[in-house]
Amino acid sequence: MPPAQRKPRPRSYDPAKLRAAVAAQLAHVRDAAASLDEARLALPTRCGDRTVRDLLAHIALGVDLVARLIGEPAPPAREITAVEWPVTAAPTEIAGSDADAAPVALLDAAADRFATLAAATPPDRLLATPSGAMRLDDFLVTRCVELAVGTDDLAAALGTEIRYDRQALAHATRLLADALAAKAPGGSVEVRIPPFAVVQCVAGPRHTRGTPPNVVETDPLTWLRLATGRTGWAAALDAAAVSASGERADLSAHLPLSV
Repeated sequence: MPPAQRKPRPRSYDPAKLRAAVAAQLAHVRDAAASLDEARLALPTRCGDRTVRDLLAHIALGVDLVARLIGEPAPPAREITAVEWPVTAAPTEIAGSDADAAPVALLDAAADRFATLAAATPPDRLLATPSGAMRLDDFLVTRCVELAVGTDDLAAALGTEIRYDRQALAHATRLLADALAAKAPGGSVEVRIPPFAVVQCVAGPRHTRGTPPNVVETDPLTWLRLATGRTGWAAALDAAAVSASGERADLSAHLPLSV
């Protein structure tokens, strides 16, 4: 296999850090939700017809799914890895009763169940996720993505800043960067998302020494928005949220990653 087409080695994750990151980011969302009145809960979001209330229920359900899947029989074999999840992710539906419940109560209940079950479950335990059978540690990385993206959606809807757990944002950024490298394998473009990730992607001449001829650089939140379609490539360039140099440094054909 030519060097430009070699698949990068999958990252390894510390299960304890993953659990802590999920719990910490969920707590930041809960803090933001605690002061919301009915008028603000009814505000629209950029997520289709979801209101802020719906979005908070979705975030809670996304974390609570960990406990629910741990309680189900393990599938016979792994089908997907974390890096394959962004392009295969199946939507998580919100039950009507969940969507109508008090958001803070939903978030607290999800946090309690997560703390109880995730810590007591081996990281290699297989879960029957909506996207396919996946290890618990891999699935926890996907929860970091959903939490980070959901937090950004919530902040945009409320017009306020919400804290990000550094490890949750780092895991989300790295997974989506790795997913890009898997979707567009190669070594002709270097994508930099400081301070968390650097990957090479896109077929073509592979860079090995000196300054890469094709470089894309952006910040973690812009990267999450690009990877999930919250922001378009052209709009990010126009806003100077992304810098792209070199004739191959146009990632519009590879984004979003369909999370």
